[in-house]
Amino acid sequence: MTTKTILSRLATGAAAMGLGLTMTAGVAAAENWDMPTPYPEGNFHTQNIIQFAEDVEEATDGELTITVHSNGSLIEHPEIKNAVRGGQVQAGEFLLSLLANENAIFQIDSVPFLATSYEEAGKLWEVSREKTEELLAQQNLKVLYAVAWPPQGIYTTEKLQTIDDLSGTSFRSYNNTTERLAQLAGAVPTQVEVPDLAQAFSTGRVDAMITSPSTGVNVKAWDFLDYYADTRAWLPKNIIVVNQDAFDALSPEVQEAVMEAAGEAEARGWEMSMEETKTQTEVLAENGIEVYEPSEELRDSLLEIGETMSAEWAERAGEEGQKILDAFLAN
Repeated sequence: MTTKTILSRLATGAAAMGLGLTMTAGVAAAENWDMPTPYPEGNFHTQNIIQFAEDVEEATDGELTITVHSNGSLIEHPEIKNAVRGGQVQAGEFLLSLLANENAIFQIDSVPFLATSYEEAGKLWEVSREKTEELLAQQNLKVLYAVAWPPQGIYTTEKLQTIDDLSGTSFRSYNNTTERLAQLAGAVPTQVEVPDLAQAFSTGRVDAMITSPSTGVNVKAWDFLDYYADTRAWLPKNIIVVNQDAFDALSPEVQEAVMEAAGEAEARGWEMSMEETKTQTEVLAENGIEVYEPSEELRDSLLEIGETMSAEWAERAGEEGQKILDAFLAN
């Protein structure tokens, strides 16, 4: 599946309600939505949301304006979903896998080595979108769109040749997935928060971590490690939702404009994510980190770990989860 095809499908999926009309001036009273997001304005997710808000205001001739509150300034990240659900704010953005404790379906995009490219991540979103929307609808939340983060790679102080090179190393963990990944790789999971990474590596508290090239650049990983294995372990998604009651209160024309802008934002966001991956990986290399493809032996071992973790995820997710997994693997 080509990049062009996957972007086209993403745009079509978000616009499935039947879009294509631009709003004309109406008589309804102007609405203003508050939309909290977790990341600073320079982040590509936030930039995409700001463009989405501008597109909505233009398409509706100002009948709906969306005020974007970036960087957790209005609502902190873990609270955004419930704030939208309860009507405290009308719309919001959050990392989908944060809801894993509610239902494992929300975590499928963070199963390591299941979807290891943008094309595969797009397919995974296609087959899991309907169930995701259904589960969020039960909480009075309507999905507008979702955009992937850059893929996750392994940063180390020593270059990896085989999975055995991780055996006994201290591997940074920050959730159940990274803890389990470290265990299956024979490493020792060690919890370290992002602000403490430099000190943890410099003092030998940790030897390896898995995260995106964006995070690597943000923390200036070249100051404390030397290697980045471009494993593309998973591409987690941010999801943008709106309170269903707030959406239903809009006129049909404004609803249509919102969904059209959402479809455009989804396609645009995935393109921005791809560019972010390319740009930030280049920055790592320019600053002295050796960026390399994992060896065939290392790749095979990582895929075996992925198969184990996929099976464990399917057991947690139950019959519906297995259906999604089967549909993804069938393609």
